[in-house]
Amino acid sequence: MALHKENYWLLAISFAFVVLGFILMVGGGSDDPAVFNEEIYGFQRITLAPMVVLFGFLFAIYAILKRPAVDKKDENFKN
Repeated sequence: MALHKENYWLLAISFAFVVLGFILMVGGGSDDPAVFNEEIYGFQRITLAPMVVLFGFLFAIYAILKRPAVDKKDENFKN
């Protein structure tokens, strides 16, 4: 396989961070289109959520590139 079990777990964690970031971006709209709601420019949607999504993507890159520790079983297989 191209990746080990540990890499897939790390990818799942990074996917969870990306989804959490997009969930944090949801909301802040108004029920009435004629009324403007200032809540859309809150800290959570403008700053926190994009940082969480960016962390998730960077963690995914790390998860793909990480080399797992070599087991004795894997070491014997290579010889």
